[in-house]
Amino acid sequence: MKQKNNSENSKVAKAAGIVGAATMVSRVFGLLRDTVIAALFGANWMSDAFWVAYRIPNTLSRLLGEGSLTASFIPVFTEYLQKKTKDEALELVYNAFTILSIILTFVSVLGIIFSPLIVGLMAPGFISQPKQFALAVLLNRLMFPYIFVVSLGALCMGILNSFRRFASPALSPVMWNISIIAAALGLRSFFAEPITALAVGVMIGGVLQLSLQWPFLRKCGIKLKIRFNFRHPGLKQIGLLMVPAVLGAGITTINVFVGTILASMLPGGSVTYLFYADRIMELPLGVFAIAIGTASLPSFSRHVAAGNMDELKSSISFSLRLMLFLTVPATFALMALNLPIISVLFQRGAFNVQAAIYTSQALFFYAMGLWAFSIVRVFVQSFYSLQDAKWPMRAAIISFVINLIVSLALMYSMKHKGLALANSLAAIVNVFILSFVLRKRIGKFLDRSFYISIFKIILSAVVMVGAILLIDYFMPWDTSAGFKTRLIYLITAIFAGAGVFFISAYLLKSQEIHALVNMVKRRLTSP
Repeated sequence: MKQKNNSENSKVAKAAGIVGAATMVSRVFGLLRDTVIAALFGANWMSDAFWVAYRIPNTLSRLLGEGSLTASFIPVFTEYLQKKTKDEALELVYNAFTILSIILTFVSVLGIIFSPLIVGLMAPGFISQPKQFALAVLLNRLMFPYIFVVSLGALCMGILNSFRRFASPALSPVMWNISIIAAALGLRSFFAEPITALAVGVMIGGVLQLSLQWPFLRKCGIKLKIRFNFRHPGLKQIGLLMVPAVLGAGITTINVFVGTILASMLPGGSVTYLFYADRIMELPLGVFAIAIGTASLPSFSRHVAAGNMDELKSSISFSLRLMLFLTVPATFALMALNLPIISVLFQRGAFNVQAAIYTSQALFFYAMGLWAFSIVRVFVQSFYSLQDAKWPMRAAIISFVINLIVSLALMYSMKHKGLALANSLAAIVNVFILSFVLRKRIGKFLDRSFYISIFKIILSAVVMVGAILLIDYFMPWDTSAGFKTRLIYLITAIFAGAGVFFISAYLLKSQEIHALVNMVKRRLTSP
């Protein structure tokens, strides 16, 4: 049985590696996209209008798609694949595709009609600036149908992941990023407000992102068809999971909305500072947290469907150790190198030194919660595999209340930094709630070896920070220096820090680093 679970853990690690690599490519293009946008449009009232307008459909698409549908669909679809015929499983797919298309069409039309009201609620600070408000409404209307295409893409991702096909869904955002970059560079001269080109790029990219997954669905023998059997029992199972999942994801969405609302009441550029800092956070979250979370859900669901709770506990522990081995050093590194990272990536053109400093401050406080944001992903997937979406929803509600209270308490004294700190503290609370409840639900799932591994990881990360500080001592950071000097500093600090971390972990006999070394050795020696 142990050998079987080790094999399943290996599949999780392999799938996480595939998703992580693909996501890394996507995130690199995402950073290139953000760099281009920052250089062309800077941090001002127009960029604030765009990011508010974009965040509305993007956040709602996560709410209806990746945030709830995918997590609700995979456990039920996996159960159908294991316990029923493939034809029955495909009928579930067809009916889910049909009802989702109807819901998304309805939401898109309502969003376009009520854009002025939505923007006013999302960014009340814009109302006193008629030109900024009008631009945000226009951009929001252009981008609202993005919900439709990207949510259907999330359904396709759930189907492909259930068949253990992870690469194409993870790579599809590359097309979206390329589309926005092309629009920013080539279309801005065609509009009275050049930033409108970005909205056009968002929509074109969304269509391309969905289209990329269709050939891979066909390879799995799936051609999406229209079915109107809304009484399908599988839909009821998905619905029972999805309602609390939507509410839970909705609380997370409200957290984002609250942050944007409060930021719109702070000095100009605050929305943009927080957005770019959050974009940097999405790199490790996408490469590590989302990759491991995406890879683990099908495996967790298989264990639950087969009634193997001991294997489920082992897989959860393995996923958490793997997650923390990657995110703890990333947390320390982002906090230690917050300004160099932002400066090298964004400080050019209209994005000046002051914008870089303010954005780096937001990154520092966001980074404090990186490990927590990542762990929450594994815990939530664990509950979804158990077909329990109620506790993630409850934990999200408590976290939201904490985020709101702390945000209101800190926003005037710490400005945008307070909003970022509040977000991190709320994520940490979420971790402790879900950990406590999950232990009550399935029993003890973390043993002494887990905590020893975490101690070694943290110690290695502390030594890594020491190496970064040593680099700074001999080569002090200068935000006003030329790009080449800043780039050399950042590259040197990153490679020195990463090298010291891995060496420290190896000398401390960390299970994760030795497993990585052995895996590389096997790859190199295999014929």
